[in-house]
Amino acid sequence: MNATKFIPAGALALVLAFPATHAIAQTTPAAAVDVFIGTGGDGHTFPGATRPFGMVQLSPDTQVRPFRQSYPWASGYRYDDDSILGFSHTHFSGSGHSDLGDVLLMPYSGETKLEPGYPERPFSGYRSRFKHSDERAEPGYYSVKLLDNEVDVELTASERVGLHRYRYAAGAPAKVILDLRSSIYDYKAKNLWSRLRVRDNTLITGMRETRGWAAGRQLYFAISFSKPLVSRQLRNMELDVEYKGFAGPGSGPGDKAVVEGKALVGALEFGVPSDGELEVKVAISAVSEEGAIANLGEMPGWDFNAERVKATAAWNEALGAVAIEAAPDMRKMVYTSLYHSMLAPSLFMDRDGRYRGPDNEVHQAKGFRYHSTFSLWDTYRALHPLLTLIQPEQRNVDFVRSLIESQKASPYGILPVWQFHGLETWCMIGYHAVPVIADAYMKGLTGFDAEEALKAMTSSAEYGPYGGLQHYMKLGYVPIDLEPEAASKTVEYAFDDWTIARMAEKMGKKDIAARYYKRAQNYRNSFDTKTGFLRAKTSAGQFREPFDPVLSNFGSDYTEGSAWQYSWYMPHDNAGLISMLGGDMGLQNKIDMMFDAKVDEKVYAHMEDISGLIGHYAHGNEPSHHVAYLYNYAGAPWKTQKRLTQVVASQYNTTPAGLSGNDDLGQMSAWLAFTALGFYPVAPGSNEYVIGRPFLDKAVMNLPNGKRFTIRAVGLSAENTYVAGVTLNGKPLAQTFLRHDQITAGGELVFTMSNQPNTDWGKAATARPYTQTAY
Repeated sequence: MNATKFIPAGALALVLAFPATHAIAQTTPAAAVDVFIGTGGDGHTFPGATRPFGMVQLSPDTQVRPFRQSYPWASGYRYDDDSILGFSHTHFSGSGHSDLGDVLLMPYSGETKLEPGYPERPFSGYRSRFKHSDERAEPGYYSVKLLDNEVDVELTASERVGLHRYRYAAGAPAKVILDLRSSIYDYKAKNLWSRLRVRDNTLITGMRETRGWAAGRQLYFAISFSKPLVSRQLRNMELDVEYKGFAGPGSGPGDKAVVEGKALVGALEFGVPSDGELEVKVAISAVSEEGAIANLGEMPGWDFNAERVKATAAWNEALGAVAIEAAPDMRKMVYTSLYHSMLAPSLFMDRDGRYRGPDNEVHQAKGFRYHSTFSLWDTYRALHPLLTLIQPEQRNVDFVRSLIESQKASPYGILPVWQFHGLETWCMIGYHAVPVIADAYMKGLTGFDAEEALKAMTSSAEYGPYGGLQHYMKLGYVPIDLEPEAASKTVEYAFDDWTIARMAEKMGKKDIAARYYKRAQNYRNSFDTKTGFLRAKTSAGQFREPFDPVLSNFGSDYTEGSAWQYSWYMPHDNAGLISMLGGDMGLQNKIDMMFDAKVDEKVYAHMEDISGLIGHYAHGNEPSHHVAYLYNYAGAPWKTQKRLTQVVASQYNTTPAGLSGNDDLGQMSAWLAFTALGFYPVAPGSNEYVIGRPFLDKAVMNLPNGKRFTIRAVGLSAENTYVAGVTLNGKPLAQTFLRHDQITAGGELVFTMSNQPNTDWGKAATARPYTQTAY
């Protein structure tokens, strides 16, 4: 997509800082979140109700378009729309591809219409218009007035159960459409099979199997109503069914206790409620209808207000990991970023510990909680490192064990690549579950078997049929004539290999460490020192010609990027990059060229994922995320500070279009959370965070080990954007990075801010962050 327009320059002062002498009204963390940030533009976030890492993510869907038109509605909701299709129970937050939107409910009181109708034609179906002025949302809660259907809707959730409260007009009948046809990223044959089963007059169960992003995905559900059904229509709307079988009991749709097919819809009526209200609980399960019924037990009773209070409390506890003092807009942006960072990986197991794995079989979790929805190409960079600092150790161990158990059940014997609802999608490249596990181990997390983990990691790194790995292991690079996106795969594999080496070395596995440290240098085989760019090579060892560093396309030499965006990707060995570019100034000048380039917006317009452009820098996509921090490795941290000011001001704001690209399950948000604190994990697995500049007056990190790490920015303002000096626990800090153990020990990091750069701090090689080879 083209670069999104963001905050006007005149608003920069308000966003970047607020004079410390001014009193700033501080509220609870959950109240500071604006869940609508990212619901416009191409942020692809949703505003609905969920718990931290919740299995149910209950949200309104405004449009469900055919697959090839669906990109703007990847989360089901788009702020620009003025009508709501219904409320479904599963969503992705910020993905660039999509699926889900399961078990759609829509309350109404008038004429029954079994088709959704059209947004541009009011009353053409069961969808309803709404106004944003009648819409309210906060972590764990969503409400809206449906204007056409004359119903007030409220939503909240526990981990596995979504709770709806509908208020109908006085004297109006309470009716609900249940549509199992609706699906995000839809197409004609997506529903393979579905079932609706009336258990009694307050309980309906069912299932749906779809052939979407994760083929053969099965989802089961149980729906409980606070008032009894008085009538129902259950229909299969399939056309041209060649074989219908023989007629069973009942002469009409209202007589059937069970209906099956590929296009099921139900019209449910509850009479005229004396209090005008109907509440609905929906539990989901990957295992069975009985599992979904058991999951309903997570939310006994019918106290919507109490459940809403519990959801708010859960979010305040989770977001309370960081106490923030900042200008109102910046505080809102960072707390919203933290919120978006806690939506995935999501819980995906029943209350009894059963879950469905990548073999599509049912497994039992013992001693951990199984999670899925791993957007690993994105989230290994900053999201998972952030969660090691702001989530309990057990939560991070659950993530690691979920990855390891998935590898055990994988038909291919490898770790997840891009997994959701337990199933593999094969989306994106790399084996980036590896750095997630290695980073956790290097930081001292226990609770998982390191031997088992290392075996899973090497099994993934040595599975030849995946992504050209057989060629990579033989040649030291992925050849473009045998495998697409070869240049990107080569460097991403090399980084993953380095994290294996790091973990193996700490475990005392010298042979494995040596082998993978050698593989980690493979990035050099695809770097052309003559042009200064990463390039794809053929199997004959020649760089592919012709070469254009601006060229990008799906299936080209690079993954969702060009040479300008991918030539910086050796985060474990930036000293090697500096050497290949001719020294410190070579790196600095090359990054300057990237940021300062005058780029015609048409150059990348055909690539919807390349967004948030500053020159060739594309903040809306992950390969660029670490680049502004690379100046530190070349002895110029003041340039990092300058670029971060530029990036934050242009790529984030508090409007619905406040994210410059897909949030990608929290990675875009995690970047801002780290950057606002003043540091960033350029190389997960190094146990180091590269120092940038803070955007908050004060932040207190309430760490998982019970200690506190305080960050203060003295003199922070719109003018004072440079770091004059840094102290750690009262002592001047010469290094331009923080070690993980320096943070987890607790203490205080103080930035003294200035309107002039300190060009001396961080020059010395001894002050620079880790690299595999020497400076």
